[in-house]
Amino acid sequence: MTPLPTRPLPLLPLALVLLLPTAPANAQDTTVDLGGRLSYQLVLGSYPDDSLFRELTGPESLDHNLELRLNLDVDRGPLSFDASDQLIGLFGDTIDFTRDFPESLRALVGRYPRDDARLLDLTHVFRDGGRSAVLNRLDRLSVGYAGEKAVLRLGRQALTWGNGMVYTPMDILNPFDPAAVDKEYKLGDDMVYGQLLRASGDDLQGVAVIRRSLETGKVDARWSSFALKYHGFAGSGEFDLLAARHFDDPLLAGGGNVPLGGAVWRGDAVFTLTDDETHLTAVTSLSYSWVWGGKNMSGVVEYFFNGFGQPDGQYDPESLARNPELLQRLARGELFTLGRHYVVASTLMELHPLFQVTPNVFVNLSDGSALVQVVTQNDLMQDLVLLGAVSLPLGPSGTEFGGIETEVPGLYLSQGPRLFLQLNWYF
Repeated sequence: MTPLPTRPLPLLPLALVLLLPTAPANAQDTTVDLGGRLSYQLVLGSYPDDSLFRELTGPESLDHNLELRLNLDVDRGPLSFDASDQLIGLFGDTIDFTRDFPESLRALVGRYPRDDARLLDLTHVFRDGGRSAVLNRLDRLSVGYAGEKAVLRLGRQALTWGNGMVYTPMDILNPFDPAAVDKEYKLGDDMVYGQLLRASGDDLQGVAVIRRSLETGKVDARWSSFALKYHGFAGSGEFDLLAARHFDDPLLAGGGNVPLGGAVWRGDAVFTLTDDETHLTAVTSLSYSWVWGGKNMSGVVEYFFNGFGQPDGQYDPESLARNPELLQRLARGELFTLGRHYVVASTLMELHPLFQVTPNVFVNLSDGSALVQVVTQNDLMQDLVLLGAVSLPLGPSGTEFGGIETEVPGLYLSQGPRLFLQLNWYF
């Protein structure tokens, strides 16, 4: 696959120009933090007899992924500069058999991040052929100003909004897959971000994410996002109010959290006005922390309603094709579910100060299928962390977790047990 031509990169020189002329005479006022993470990831997947993936790669798939991430943070008075570079190498079966997948299937399986629709193309693919791919990308590249009452940042950065613990409908910019194991770094977007702080502790945040149309390659407001969010305090609780225009769809949202006994009740409701109708997406959860047998525990039970999901639990290609709003959001990485009603239960158990186990159960209430996942985190030594996860999809063929139908009769997008291991070294 030939990588798309890159666009000019004026932001890095601009950052240096903005920072250096304002340098104070005392060099001690400047702080430079250079670090990063080297990660090795192994993913072993399995596929049942009726799986389309089995036809493409056999009963199992094995993938080895390597990533070097370098983070640079420079602070000089109220000014800051933030940059993160990723060198990514992928080798194995998945990068091979997903190469010719249509966008609708790639959204369900995933490959690697691209900048096709971002303002700046900061990704260069050195190779994508056979069983391997190698690419370099800038995931952060921004300059900022932070005063007592105002914050302003320009460039590629990450932003997280909302009160969902697992499902995050208010987090409209690059939300994590609810079943993702590694959630340390969120994908960055090219944006202008501002924040005004009030003496009460409330704040007003605004963001403009500028994107290019995949059809024309030009900057297009219909592909961009503009949002204002007010965060405030009410009694012992907090609340958020959001108004946005996201990919040309008006969006209104509200949410918050409040103590409830010894637990915390959280929730968000998002209303998206499309050309045809208004869609409600909502989440509510109850979380609680306790000590059991001298071990720290915390748990959450969360309900998620996906107003864009299939109302009848039909996930065959013809039925999905009649729901373009859902397919668009799956392709953009905003949604990760096909149905409407979900519940997830999760418990974090700190069995040792250096070892945590988190069992998760995701249930599609519409079709009864489920995903059982056990995640572990083991601090092997200082700056060396091992993440692990075993995932088991449950449900008959034709259900979401059991495997949805394909256009090939008798074959489904079904998967069996899956093993994930990731070793992170921090420096």
